[in-house]
Amino acid sequence: PNNMSFFDTIPWMIWIVTLPLAAAILTFLFPRIAAGLSLLLGFTMSIPAIGLCMQVVRMGSQRYAIGGWGAPLGIELYADGLATAMIALTALVALSTTVYARSYFSHTQPIQDQPERPSTDYFWPLWMFLWAALNALFLSGDIFNLYVTLELTSLSAVALVALAGGAALKAAMRYLLVSLLGSLIYLLGVVYLYAFTGTLSLSALGSRIDGSLACLTALALMAGGLIMKTALFPMHFWLPPAHASAPAPVSAALSGLVVKASFYLLLRLWFDVFMTAVTVPISDILGLMGAAAVFWGSINALRAKRLKLLVAYSTVAQLGYLFLVFPLVGTLKDGVTAWLGCIYFILAHACAKAAAFFSAGAIRYALGHDNIDDMVGIVRCLPVPVFAFAIAGISLIGLPPSGGFIAKWLLINAALVHGQWWWVVLILAGGLFSAAYIFRVFSKTFAYKTEFVDAHPISLSFQYPALGLALLTLVLGIIAPYPLTLLLIDSPLSGPVLQMVLP
Repeated sequence: PNNMSFFDTIPWMIWIVTLPLAAAILTFLFPRIAAGLSLLLGFTMSIPAIGLCMQVVRMGSQRYAIGGWGAPLGIELYADGLATAMIALTALVALSTTVYARSYFSHTQPIQDQPERPSTDYFWPLWMFLWAALNALFLSGDIFNLYVTLELTSLSAVALVALAGGAALKAAMRYLLVSLLGSLIYLLGVVYLYAFTGTLSLSALGSRIDGSLACLTALALMAGGLIMKTALFPMHFWLPPAHASAPAPVSAALSGLVVKASFYLLLRLWFDVFMTAVTVPISDILGLMGAAAVFWGSINALRAKRLKLLVAYSTVAQLGYLFLVFPLVGTLKDGVTAWLGCIYFILAHACAKAAAFFSAGAIRYALGHDNIDDMVGIVRCLPVPVFAFAIAGISLIGLPPSGGFIAKWLLINAALVHGQWWWVVLILAGGLFSAAYIFRVFSKTFAYKTEFVDAHPISLSFQYPALGLALLTLVLGIIAPYPLTLLLIDSPLSGPVLQMVLP
């Protein structure tokens, strides 16, 4: 365009991938200043994320052929509204995690079930590498590079879980085995699809897919592997121990970002590649698995004795809502409301769940444990973490004016439009379950206690990242039209959107 500015000509996608990768190398080479270096580079990496958002809003979807070699021979990066939103989400959550992790790994207070202090020797390089892998995944334009970046994401996430030692090692090993199996199944689907279509490019695959047995087999393999990595019920068994035993900043990243990466890939494949091949029964099966996840995760969250385990099982339940998008979409022309509701749920849940894990980690450090029954009256000495957990809970329940409310409202609207009232019942019942386990925590933390609770003092940087992300869930509810407009840029779905949310 004639009004193109200098910033519009910068290849932001390259910087989004190379900056965190360079940060990983630098923090490995200079471990003594790794924490400060990560914080500096974390703020720096927000610049290309903002630049890409502005570029996509002003000019539409962006493509960049690495080395000048585009598809099908070379590696091509692609950013539409969805990919850009995920990059922005990653920048927000990852930067908050970096600030929080500096305080978390500097503590000396012993924790009841974790006698040894988590190792920081490799945390910062692994964390920066995970950030780079996530960015590369969201920008990849072909199914093989999506496999490579997904595998890099999983391996770095497993290593981060293992840093806590003790019980985390067993959880990390289980996570590794499930992740490798899921990756191999997905890769088998990639090979099968390439043999049938002769291409790996997402943009080219859509026109070569039909309802043949070969396409459905490839879909089953790829979707099956990604479901394992997303931890959808009943393949969720690895998630609660991994998220509950990992260091708090790692738990936040796993729940807020990593499990969303595999679901993002499934979403891309379903709507960009296989939409013409899928059938109603296949979509309904995924919806039923999501419904089972909502109930099973909520029931176990209600029974959990530790706060981090409660938040981990809540993740199992909340992931179930995402899979409602498949039966609710209907056709390409009338499914945009459900699609937007699903993506907005990803954004709101990532911020709320990271805030919840930050709060749980701060409480666990201050008290030396995270036993829910022993948290009576802690709001008097830990008001900020408890308040942040409460605000995050508002979004998880789906109360206005949070982003979680907007997401559920869009999903409910889509269900009513398609006459599928049973999904409305599920969403409302899931909200009641969420309220039950959130208020179970409040019944302890806000209870009156005559004596003052003895808690270890914690720094502001240990408290305010949780509060910041929790407040962001409310902001997402207020500014919903702007992110939704971004998500509509080159969306695979079209049609009218709920006017109450997006005028």
